[in-house]
Amino acid sequence: MHVLGLLLLLLLGTVGGHGAPHDTLSCSQGLACRLLDTDVLCGMEPPGPGHGLALAQLGLEPALRCTGPAACSPCLAVRLRLALPPRTNTSQPRRPASSGVPGPEDSDEAGRWSLVDGATSSQHNVTGLLLLSGHTYASSRCVAMEVWAPLARAVPGQPLGWVTFRCFEAPLGSELHVAVYTNSHGRRRLSQRQRVPDCSWPAAQAAVPQCQVPRLQVSPGPKEVVVEVQGAAAGHSYTLRLYHNQSHGASASGRAVTTSGPMNYSLPADEVLPCLCMQVWPETQDPPRATLCPFSHDAEAWERLWACSRLVLHASGQALTCSLSAPCDLPAELVPCWQPVPEGPCQALPGLRQPALGQGPQEFEGLRLHPNLCVQVWSSGQVRLIQCLRDRALPGHTDDVLLLEHRGNASLCALEQGTCTPLASFTSTGAGHPGLLEQELRRDVAAGQCRQVWHPENGTGIMLWACPLHKYLRAHWVLAWMGVLLGAACILLLLLLKKEDLKDWLKSLRADYGSEGPLRGQRALLVHAAEPVAERAACALMAALRLLGLAVVAAPGGGSGVAAWGPLPWLHAQHRRALRDGDTVILLLSPAAVAAACRWDAGARAVLGAGHGPGPDDVPTTAPCEVFAAALSCAVPALAAGNGRYVVVRLEALVPAVPPVLQAAPAFALPSKTGGFLRALAGPGRWQGWCPEPYVAVVAEGLQRAVGE
Repeated sequence: MHVLGLLLLLLLGTVGGHGAPHDTLSCSQGLACRLLDTDVLCGMEPPGPGHGLALAQLGLEPALRCTGPAACSPCLAVRLRLALPPRTNTSQPRRPASSGVPGPEDSDEAGRWSLVDGATSSQHNVTGLLLLSGHTYASSRCVAMEVWAPLARAVPGQPLGWVTFRCFEAPLGSELHVAVYTNSHGRRRLSQRQRVPDCSWPAAQAAVPQCQVPRLQVSPGPKEVVVEVQGAAAGHSYTLRLYHNQSHGASASGRAVTTSGPMNYSLPADEVLPCLCMQVWPETQDPPRATLCPFSHDAEAWERLWACSRLVLHASGQALTCSLSAPCDLPAELVPCWQPVPEGPCQALPGLRQPALGQGPQEFEGLRLHPNLCVQVWSSGQVRLIQCLRDRALPGHTDDVLLLEHRGNASLCALEQGTCTPLASFTSTGAGHPGLLEQELRRDVAAGQCRQVWHPENGTGIMLWACPLHKYLRAHWVLAWMGVLLGAACILLLLLLKKEDLKDWLKSLRADYGSEGPLRGQRALLVHAAEPVAERAACALMAALRLLGLAVVAAPGGGSGVAAWGPLPWLHAQHRRALRDGDTVILLLSPAAVAAACRWDAGARAVLGAGHGPGPDDVPTTAPCEVFAAALSCAVPALAAGNGRYVVVRLEALVPAVPPVLQAAPAFALPSKTGGFLRALAGPGRWQGWCPEPYVAVVAEGLQRAVGE
């Protein structure tokens, strides 16, 4: 007689849909077991006998199912401990009841028993039918098995042994809900939740394809950089991300690309910076990532980074504040310095340098604002950026001298040329008697006439004073002018000895300097392209026109106005001023300017639907100028409306004709038509009584030299 117990094992999670040919079943010593079917109908088992095998303990273990050395998939092995019910009669075993599950005589698995420890069918035994079922929202699978245990030495309520089934496949990181119960009367239910390990599991990293991270190979070129993803398994999805690695976190402006195997990704060389990093990872839960930052020591990448970095000084409060912005972290120091002469050397202030920290504003606490203050950005032993407060409306004078006072001994010295010169040896002009101003400067410091630039409570042990020198320099210049006048008087006395020479000198003086230029009081805006020949021609033309008294402003150019506004806003402001005040706008045509005009005309036609733009043979090959194209956007509508004074000049040696878009304005070929150009600038009636030929020769000669270079 046998006792039959039906046990059902229910797994909720991601599992395989159909039986796998590699399923295995094993049991501990004293038990025999076999798989009846790896794909049976779940939930249809009939009620079993009142007594049979009891469930003692359920365990789930992660495992791998492999078809090759690196071709494994994750799964869960089910480990179940069995026992006899507490009131089982070991002397009267019963025969197993029919359960509807294929038995040994119906199954293809008949006779394939796993016998351990010499167990034989002749002993009194108990047999149990177990069903293992796994369900998910997408699939389900049930496995039937039969377990046989001898009753000779079995004790009710004590464990009989273990049965292990390998295994139910499940995706990485998924969760399985396991429930075990029998269909016998008074059955006990066991349940457990288990999550399949992700790619952090060491066994999966080398065996599961989804956990094997591809390699990254970078091939730099002159115009682009090729990023190659190597070793990606075909059929699996991977993500390649490029980002800027910064101390405050990866930049949110990174880009990501998804691929299904090996791939090449091209990146323009202009976008390569030292902090550019790349990551690749498989599309799984908590995947491992391969990270590569190959440009951290690339010299060209560092130069490109410094070219796009910006230093901005803020003068809104009492203390000096600056902001250093860059796509990457900059290993640099911020050094306040004193620059009395524009474009001259900048004397570093002692004890005030500090490291550049992130992208936010940094304050030099205790350092008061002064027009001569600048901030330098030092990196690798050289100055990378510098910004000054010279153009700001701040208290103080640019000719102030900076004095350093050591706390405790009240000694004063002047900071100049990289050293601190004692006042006894200091002279403000670099000549004369040393120590001439020592007493005056000490008296100004004591009387409070010097501005304290650096506070004494900063803990550096020094104080910095900005003392005015303009009152002393004024007295110095009075003496200098007296010397000049005395020399002039001597020269006139000598000339009186020869009256004829004096008359000739007075005539030349009256002819050259005694008259006003014919264009005095007028202004002009000169717009040209950003190319060498145009810039040389513009400089020569401006120099010649200023001799006639014409005030000329060139664009591109503008000095501090462009630095404060930006080139395009500054250009629009100058153009509006010219239209408002009746100034002349001179459009200088060079090869790049003609190219810009053709491109502008073609774009306007495309927008207005007036036809196709010029063909490739009609457009010059010279790259167009952005500022000149912006000037056309201002000038062409004004020309069409008849507003403003516009004059077009072309360099006849380089530009054969005026583009159609500018033919509405009077045009002159230089240098052959210089006379007509000057008359157009002066307007009707301004040349009466004047001879333009000397000015024409000056303009023509300057332009010929500029074009010839």
